[in-house]
Amino acid sequence: MKITWLGHSSFKLVESTGTSIVTDPFDEGVVGFPMPKVMANAVTVSHKHGDHNAIKSVLGSPQIIDELGAFEVDGIHIQSMHSYHDNVKGAKRGENLIFKFRMDGVELCHLGDIGEECNVTIVEAIMPVDILFVPIGGNYTIDAVQAKEYVDKIMPDIVIPMHYRTRDCELDIDKLNEFIDLFDEDDVIYADSDTLEYDRADFDGETTKVVVLDKVQLR
Repeated sequence: MKITWLGHSSFKLVESTGTSIVTDPFDEGVVGFPMPKVMANAVTVSHKHGDHNAIKSVLGSPQIIDELGAFEVDGIHIQSMHSYHDNVKGAKRGENLIFKFRMDGVELCHLGDIGEECNVTIVEAIMPVDILFVPIGGNYTIDAVQAKEYVDKIMPDIVIPMHYRTRDCELDIDKLNEFIDLFDEDDVIYADSDTLEYDRADFDGETTKVVVLDKVQLR
């Protein structure tokens, strides 16, 4: 399977069959830089804010998944789970959907704009996880320290940080280093592109590595 970071919290996930999912497409007017033009079989939306629900930016006629439930898209199993966008049960920013995907035998989890602190209910609902996409920017989501707690409790093989401040981002969120500094240097991998490829054999459950994707135009 292939993972491509499109920017912010948006990724294109492609199974070996060619079936593709785009997560949380964003509006340039909200984030500050353009959403790449991509096609997909389905789009998942964690919540209805402009930096996560710009579904019209995804080409083709993708299936839109923006509610609780279990779904299947050409053999890809998708499960959405309820959470909150803040730590006061949605009183400030409403609700958020967590998405789990099973692709090529790999378990992926996208936490969306989760804002509630790590708790047993969420952790037990989403485990096991091989690849975890976690927001780290704070202010609108959990911050770096809270994100690290999710990582420590879920223990994925791969952690991909998202929703942090890049060069062109206009949102008031923290930069990457505040999260990276919480890990040992040997546990952080800087990819030389915005795309990763994995298969089931790449995951042994023994270690957790943070992988930073290189979105060239955002450096």
